[in-house]
Amino acid sequence: MNNLQIENQYKILLNKLIEEQNSNGFWTGQLSSSALGVSVAIVAIKLKGLPNHEERVLKGLQWLFNNVNIDGGYGDTSESESNVSTSFLCYAAVTFCQTKEFDGSKILKGIEDYLESQNINLKSGNVAKSVLSYYGKDYTFSVPILSMLTICGILGDEDIRKIPQLPFEFTLLPASLYRFFNMQVVSYAIPALVAVGIYTFKKKNRCNFLVKTIRNRSIKPAISKLTRLVPESGGFLEAIPLTAFVSMCLISCGYSNNSIVDKGIDFLYNQQRNDGSWPIDTDLSTWVTTLSIKALGDNLLSTFKPESVQLMRNHLLNLQYKEKHPFNGAMPGGWGWTSYSGSVPDADDTPGAILALIEMYEGTDKETKAIIDGCNWLINLQNSDGGIPTFCKGWGRLPFDQSCADLTGHTLFAITRSIDILGDKIPKKQRARFESCINRNLRYLKNNQHRLGSWLPLWFGNQQTSNKRNPVYGTAKVATYIVDSLKCKWLSYPIRVELQLMLTNAQNYLQQQQNDDGSWGGYQGVVGTIEETSLAICALAKRDKDACIKGFEWLENEYNLNGLRSKPIGLYFATLWYDEKLYPITFYVEGLRRYL
Repeated sequence: MNNLQIENQYKILLNKLIEEQNSNGFWTGQLSSSALGVSVAIVAIKLKGLPNHEERVLKGLQWLFNNVNIDGGYGDTSESESNVSTSFLCYAAVTFCQTKEFDGSKILKGIEDYLESQNINLKSGNVAKSVLSYYGKDYTFSVPILSMLTICGILGDEDIRKIPQLPFEFTLLPASLYRFFNMQVVSYAIPALVAVGIYTFKKKNRCNFLVKTIRNRSIKPAISKLTRLVPESGGFLEAIPLTAFVSMCLISCGYSNNSIVDKGIDFLYNQQRNDGSWPIDTDLSTWVTTLSIKALGDNLLSTFKPESVQLMRNHLLNLQYKEKHPFNGAMPGGWGWTSYSGSVPDADDTPGAILALIEMYEGTDKETKAIIDGCNWLINLQNSDGGIPTFCKGWGRLPFDQSCADLTGHTLFAITRSIDILGDKIPKKQRARFESCINRNLRYLKNNQHRLGSWLPLWFGNQQTSNKRNPVYGTAKVATYIVDSLKCKWLSYPIRVELQLMLTNAQNYLQQQQNDDGSWGGYQGVVGTIEETSLAICALAKRDKDACIKGFEWLENEYNLNGLRSKPIGLYFATLWYDEKLYPITFYVEGLRRYL
């Protein structure tokens, strides 16, 4: 390919990206439908038993019948390989929701055969052991899954006895004390901790008199606390699985008429798609909007009319949290992943929003304050190791609550760029904090870069790699953040040297991971995708012309054959996969723009 061909491809895809923008000035995207989301939603809705529930349940059931994998099992998305936990949930849902007209016996036999191929027999009494071993010490999903299997009558007494008890009573203590208790769920799964914990306590009813008394007395105040956490939309974290697990467990405890359940079921009703399916979450509108703005970069202002840019700017400014968040107590200044009320601020969307606002920066006091407040939010989140976690500082030992390289790199660039653009508008004391945060970010990235030059991301994986990790994604993202940080004029020479050394090692790693056909996957030899190939090009755009050209040739061929087909690259909490419609086009456009 020559530059003219690359320019033509950029223009074509840029127009497609612009077409995806809505009339309110932002992008919504579309998350993949999820077998896991469907299975838990139809069970919760059927349990609620409203007069109009049957049609919704049967539409969801039909979707499951139509989307079973060849091996008889289910994956998280229609393009995901089968896994044990989702297959268990679909087995439970089909068993519980099937009717004479919608007989699921053939589907159930297929799932049984798949589970047998994984050395799991539903009647062995080892189902609980299998689920618990899959998720390890993280009970965020394993205990809710086992609770649903119990509710649907799948587990026998032996398996039920093995379900761990979630200590819901600890949620009545101040949140600052949570880190001292080994609750074994991630920081944002408090609703599951409460609802599932109450359900398993009532179902098992096996503990000494003192503990039983404490837990019985804790139920009412715990539910009251949970009621206060319900967002306006009714969906906890806008997540279908979390909301459905909470609803089904409370219904099964005798709280069917509770407002938490009513709002949760309404949320599930609103999220069902015309084909009967559910996604894993409402949407990632803030994330895909900032990705779209990032894809255009310096071309943003010349691509859109001023009034359109103003819509984008106002949209992001209005989404910044101005008060302490009621769900997890997060301080003001951050951004969440969607404009819906169930979102909470996090450390990937916050730097994404900061950088998007900088691309549109006009110098107003409102913009300046928003950017500084966002940087301060990130600084206050920083862990003692210098890295940045997703939601809460120092919550616990579980992987999704720990520092990670991709969020740390994103934060480093957001704060570095903010200093470069705002300059003297940042008060001296704040600037000192900004620079201290950057230095600690550097230390974390240096300490966590693999000897081969790679970094591992937290929220993104690759289903085709043996360990489901995605060093190409993590390395490409961090390397690109470093490339952009090095453009900032204020950086000192020692910092530049450290950044350049890490960048060189990272780019060397990416060059070595390119497949013979020009694509990139999670590792070398793993089937390439538009997502990973585009991101690798972003990181190598000014380093290796030949590698980029080979990548573009593969991308053009893939696009001509299959269009902008998204692949499961996103990894939700507790190993839950999804793909997003806009990931391929935003990453592809960014790769083209950076190369040009």
